[in-house]
Amino acid sequence: MLTTEIREAFLPYCLPDITDEEVNEVVQSLKSGWLAKGPRTIEFEKKFAEYVGAEHAVAMNSCTAALHIALLSANIGPGDEVITTPMTFAASANTIIHVGAVPVFADIDPETGCIDPDEIAKKVTPRTKAIIPVHYSGHSCDLDAIYEIADKHGLFVSEDAAHAIYTRYKGRMIGDNPKGAVSYSFYATKNLSTGEGGMLVTNNEEIANRARVLITHGMSRNAWNRYAKGGSWKYDIEEPGYKYNMFDIQASLGLIQLDRLEEMQQRRAQIADRYNRAFSELAAVKVPTVSEGTTTHSWHLYVLRVNPAELRIDRDQLIEELKERNVGTSVHFIPVHLMTAYSKKFGYKKGDFPNAEAWFENIVSLPLYPSMTDDDVDYVISSVQDIVHKFGK
Repeated sequence: MLTTEIREAFLPYCLPDITDEEVNEVVQSLKSGWLAKGPRTIEFEKKFAEYVGAEHAVAMNSCTAALHIALLSANIGPGDEVITTPMTFAASANTIIHVGAVPVFADIDPETGCIDPDEIAKKVTPRTKAIIPVHYSGHSCDLDAIYEIADKHGLFVSEDAAHAIYTRYKGRMIGDNPKGAVSYSFYATKNLSTGEGGMLVTNNEEIANRARVLITHGMSRNAWNRYAKGGSWKYDIEEPGYKYNMFDIQASLGLIQLDRLEEMQQRRAQIADRYNRAFSELAAVKVPTVSEGTTTHSWHLYVLRVNPAELRIDRDQLIEELKERNVGTSVHFIPVHLMTAYSKKFGYKKGDFPNAEAWFENIVSLPLYPSMTDDDVDYVISSVQDIVHKFGK
């Protein structure tokens, strides 16, 4: 039912779902004396690997760190090219530059927002060494097609699963038996949150072992335990590394969030389903497309697309109308190739990736998180309906 009555309290675009369970576990972590990397981090790695179906998991302080370490562990470096999507947060591409390689963008599927395998195939050169597909919004990329290209050309695949902790591709969870590496984000807005944090999973023991060294300044793998009974003060710097490790306070959050993930995901799916049923009746907007390959969508984002032919206002004005109704939104993402750092250094310009640019111009991410009440969801639906009724052609 349409409503013009504006709610008093602003509805944030996103909030983490933290309960007393997480609070109590953090308190216990603080009381344990382990504030840095310790037993909870090791436990979180073990349980996460089991959850997604990988042999190895390495906990880090961000998904960005995991993406960086994945490329380093696969010996990607200066002179190499890495193909990724422009429809992602800049971290996916920034880490390519951080290892000295060149980011090469491939356009997206105009229906899902994920990287288009046909466009990847066009960008492969003798210098191409890796592909970073991004499971956009929680929708899986076409992994069969991507790995077919990778196998044909001997390319390393580093999947960016920042949005896809619960996603399944053709029945298999993202990260289940990975051929290369898969990186996850536990940032405050993610489906599983440790405040800041990330995880790299792989079945390649060499990659996992090198990652464990690189994330703690290059120190030998067991140096984290050097202050405990049975530990040793002796350590070696095996190669110059980084300060990328996760610590136990973060891991204590992660352990409880992992236990609660199923219930949180069920709530996300309920909200997405209500949005889909309500908005599919409106010609002025388009609900997210879910391809057959994505058998389970994590619904990290709910990306609504504006149909310019049916609405007298554009996406930016839609956002302002929602803001006036006290509804927070976001846009995922401004295409990376349009960012100054990339246009100046690599010469990218508007028009280079028309599908990504058209996608960007018409999308808005609506609130979607487990702690939203039914009234919150009703209000978002009613607000969008009201705007479409007011500005529809």
